[in-house]
Amino acid sequence: MSQFFRIHPDNPQGRLLEGAVRIVRSGGLIVYPTDSCYALGAYLGNRWAAERIRRLRGKRKGHHFTLVCRDLSEISTYARLDNWAYRLLRSLTPGPYTFVLRATGEVPRRLQDPKRRSIGLRVPNHPIAQALLATLGEPLISSTLLLPGDEIPLTDAQEIRDRLEHQVDLIVDGDSCGIEPTTVLDLSKGDVQILRKGKGSVDGLM
Repeated sequence: MSQFFRIHPDNPQGRLLEGAVRIVRSGGLIVYPTDSCYALGAYLGNRWAAERIRRLRGKRKGHHFTLVCRDLSEISTYARLDNWAYRLLRSLTPGPYTFVLRATGEVPRRLQDPKRRSIGLRVPNHPIAQALLATLGEPLISSTLLLPGDEIPLTDAQEIRDRLEHQVDLIVDGDSCGIEPTTVLDLSKGDVQILRKGKGSVDGLM
């Protein structure tokens, strides 16, 4: 049975964040709020985390994951950024965007697109997500909490608990955070390609 932490959405409690990080570092799968919707998160060093997320979401091996980072400097550790891409990310982060970029050697091969060697990255603009990442000190492997058969992501923490308390290790209740996923921008080919229009505005990007 999963643990359930009620964390204040504006002033996250340090002791609960430390407890959440202990669960993540021990290999646990968590549900946490972001600035777009609730997401699944796990420790980057946990080689089985991606498979747990795939099974929970009903996805095959080719499912793309996102590394959720604290800031732009952390993104530059895991992705190759040209000057124009860096400037674009600086203008859009933190915020509800996922950027597909060429991965560096710091990204495990199991998380990269096998053909393009790319990875999705984002910097969320949500106090709980930011505080969790700061306490952890490194990115989370992440994926939108959209379950098989559902048309929209789960947004109510109690419903998440009812449906997933035996399948995840921690649910972080940070109130409702919306149902619209991030806008996904592919920057890996030298220009901007909009793969998905979501919460982030695409005005002026093309």
